[in-house]
Formats: sequence, C-alpha cells, structure tokens
Amino acid sequence: MAGRFAQRPTPTTARGGHVVVPAGVPRQGTVPGRRRSWTPPGPLDLGLVLGPLRRGPADPTFRTTPDGSVWRASLTPVGPGTLRVALRAGTAEAEAWGPGAEWLLEQLPEMLGASDDPGVFEPRHRLVALARHRRPGLRLMRSGLVLESLIPSVLEQKVTTDEAYRAWRLLVRKFGEPAPGPAPGRMHVMPAPRTWSLIPSWEWHRAGVDNKRASTILRAVRVAARLEQATAMEPARAQARLELVSGIGPWTSAETVQRSHGAADSVTVGDLHLPGIVGYALAGDRNADDELMLSLLEPYAGQRHRAARLILLSGCVPPRRAPKMPRGDIGRL
Repeated sequence: MAGRFAQRPTPTTARGGHVVVPAGVPRQGTVPGRRRSWTPPGPLDLGLVLGPLRRGPADPTFRTTPDGSVWRASLTPVGPGTLRVALRAGTAEAEAWGPGAEWLLEQLPEMLGASDDPGVFEPRHRLVALARHRRPGLRLMRSGLVLESLIPSVLEQKVTTDEAYRAWRLLVRKFGEPAPGPAPGRMHVMPAPRTWSLIPSWEWHRAGVDNKRASTILRAVRVAARLEQATAMEPARAQARLELVSGIGPWTSAETVQRSHGAADSVTVGDLHLPGIVGYALAGDRNADDELMLSLLEPYAGQRHRAARLILLSGCVPPRRAPKMPRGDIGRL
C-alpha cells in the first residue's frame, strides 16, 4: 500500500490545498488565445478550488500572477495546452493556448467545481461548520486527467514533500515541453507517457527518486490509456483500477481521484499526519489512527473528503512534538 510519510504540514495537505491568488487587474499585451467565460452558481475561490493541483511553490505546471490569474499547463488527450483563469466580477474568464486549448476550455466548468454541490454537506461539528462558513468558495474540482495527478502522488510516497516537489520540478522541466502561449516564468507541460518510459535510470536517481517509485511510474505509464479511461468511472471503481498497478495503494489512488474526479468521499488513508489532525480536531486525540479517523468521519459518509479538507483548512492541528523527518537526497550518492 502506498503511503505518504512527509514529516511536516504543507499547503496541499495540512493546510487543505489553498493557494493565495492575488487580487489584481487584467494584464495587457499578451498573445490572444481562445476564450471562454463561465459564471459559477455560487461563491468561488480559485485558490481553494485549483490549489490541490499545485505541487509546491515552484511547480512548473502551475503559476499565479499579480493580475489575479491562475495558470495551468496540462497534457490533455489532444495535446499540450496552457490555461489562464481569473475571476472578474464573479465570472471566471478563461483563455487557452496550444493544441489542448479547446479541451481545457470545454473542461473549465468541471475544473472549477461545476459538478460539485457544496449545499449537500451538513456539518456535524462546530469546527467544521465554522471552517465552511469561513471558506464559502470551496468547491471540489474535477480535472478529468489521471496521470497528471497520479505521477506526482507516486513521487510523494514515503518521502518529505520537499523531496517530492523537487523531483517533480526537475523531471518536468527536463523532460516536459515548454507550455504553449504566453505562459509566465518557466512553465512546462508534463512529459507524455512514452517520454516518462524513456527517462534513463540515472536521471531518476539525480532527481532523488528511488527505484521503487520510479518503477511504479513506469508500470503506470505503460497502461496510461487504461488509467485515463478511469475518468469515466465512479471514484471507487477508478481507485480499484489504479490499484491494479503494483505500487499504487489506497493512499495514492485517493490522492489521485480527489483531483481527477472531484471525489467528495475519497478520504485519504495511510497518511502519516491526517489521522492525527482529524482525531485532534474532532476528538482531542492526536494519536488517532486510520480506523479512528474513519470512525470520526462516519457522520460525513459520502462527503468525507470534503470534511477532511475543511478540518485541514480550519488550522486546528496538534502542536509538533517530534523532530522533523530528515531530508534525504539519493541523487548525491
């Protein structure tokens, strides 16, 4: 079973996946792309909705800019594409470039949580109710892409998040391709499945990725088409398909479908920190295990992932009492 052993809270775990998006004005002089507007049925916070897609502050596939835009570089089923999204007077204004532009614009409402219904969620704890009240713009996004969430999740297995983010950054920049259009900074689209399969063993080593995680990714990209087909399945069935690949367990499959499917009930098990955070927030037990965590989340059946995210966003985490997990770098060996 895959498990995450990052030793300290990060923006995509213990803080609930919230990215700060500047409140700016549209920038001028960019190369025009295809455009689309979409007005959400309720409050929308771009940082909360799209934040789980970012893998560290230097993720080459994700950027925020001072004009209030969120940029994404994705490998879509029809090719690479770059998407820029900004909220203007409650409406999501999007622009896209590259072969995958039309696909990204078509997917825009789903990516911004159109299929999610926050109204069905009923808080059972005061802390959860307060967190929801303070974060009305939280919607669960659905990217419609499996590999772009699966591969970085595999990289995060049993290492610190700093190590995983570094590996993702190095591999995408070296083997991916520059993002189409006027993407800011050094944005790149992640490598295609065949490119992942051709990465030499020493490059995995230089990026700090051990053979176990590299082998899991190689097994996954060999059946990439089958895994991407899981986007048409219910989350539970999609997780079962992902877990047919050796090295992908419940932790990795849940982290993937939370992003690819907007799975409201796919709570992460096998995490080093989450059970203690949920246990501390709901029962004052910082030593809670997965069994107790699932028991505490049972009143939220069908919405357990949303409940867990709200708990993370509440900031109610147990104080640290253990030393940090030492950071390793096998690339220096």
